[in-house]
Amino acid sequence: MTSSISPGKHKVDGASEDEPNLKKPSVHSDLIASHYNRRGNTSCAERRNSKIFFMRNFNNWIKSVLIKKYVDNLREEEGTRHRPTVLDLGCGKGGDLLKWNKGNIQRMVCTDLAATSIDQCKERYSLLQKRNRNQIFDAEFIVSDSGKKLLCEKLSDREITFDITSSQFVVHYTFESEEQAEMMVRNACQGLRPGGYFIGTTVNDAVLINKARSSPDLKFGNDVFSVSFQSKEPFPDFGCKYIFKLHDVVDCPEFLLKKKVFTKICRKHGMRLVEWKTFSEFFYENSKFRENFRLINRMKALEVYPPHNDQLNSAASGDYEHAEKECRRIQCKYPDSRPQVATLSKTEWEAASIYVVFAFVKDDSDKTVEDDESDDDVFNEKIPLVIL
Repeated sequence: MTSSISPGKHKVDGASEDEPNLKKPSVHSDLIASHYNRRGNTSCAERRNSKIFFMRNFNNWIKSVLIKKYVDNLREEEGTRHRPTVLDLGCGKGGDLLKWNKGNIQRMVCTDLAATSIDQCKERYSLLQKRNRNQIFDAEFIVSDSGKKLLCEKLSDREITFDITSSQFVVHYTFESEEQAEMMVRNACQGLRPGGYFIGTTVNDAVLINKARSSPDLKFGNDVFSVSFQSKEPFPDFGCKYIFKLHDVVDCPEFLLKKKVFTKICRKHGMRLVEWKTFSEFFYENSKFRENFRLINRMKALEVYPPHNDQLNSAASGDYEHAEKECRRIQCKYPDSRPQVATLSKTEWEAASIYVVFAFVKDDSDKTVEDDESDDDVFNEKIPLVIL
């Protein structure tokens, strides 16, 4: 049974005597925190003029659908009136608060290693409170590095249990060392109730390794992103550092997360892998549902081709060949039609395709939890595209 959390609490890291210490101190977490502390809020106009406007919206669509899917799963298991309690590890500025509020959750703990991000998250929560006075969840905010600190000792209620832990685009940062990765997974999973979910988005190790191997200098990218690996083969399970840059958003060190290694660590905490999908797979499986399809338009998750105003988000040659080909196919089949499709440019898709969706469940059965040995087909993926 979950326990109540007071709205709007804010804690800052403080070490305790019985808190485990990592063997290897990390300077990278300080660099990452500093990077995100320096980032200010951008205006709507600035976001709209960004080269990655649609990619960011698409990533948000992925997260929205993922969150809804597992909240719905819980309600199917627990009853329609069940209001989940959620732990968000690496909440950032609170970009997912509205998604969770639409899921009608009861309580939420938001943590991040960047104090400025937590402050901005609290501000978003306050605005959400004002707009939804009687329809807002309770929240607690904690500044803490989930790869270095034991979170349960910082909670206002140490007996609280969670229905869902969410970690979006964060887990791979902790794979600088085995100790940090173990701590992150421990924080994500130890407070989950049996049947609870650990969901999120992280890097696609198969794509990253394949692209790095195909490059003589271990670097790849395009006009909106770049990846530069620091380690040569064999790519180690931990500490495999690369520099990731994303237009106007990210410029900091990250670490390769291997699916099999991550799954093995999660299994030690009683977690069973139930979903590991590339963004392309997840899109095509879930966009067919009416509500998710409508959400694409509401969130502007894909770009319309050909555009109404003859202006495309990308000027790179060949970026919309796939969309043009589909429009020609429709035109040939229906000569009197004026077909339009919604898609991403190849440039934006190349950046988005380095990520996957994952979900684990806290397995309370007696059966052995086995590793998922399947190989993902990640090299011939279709760019997300729907006919309008």
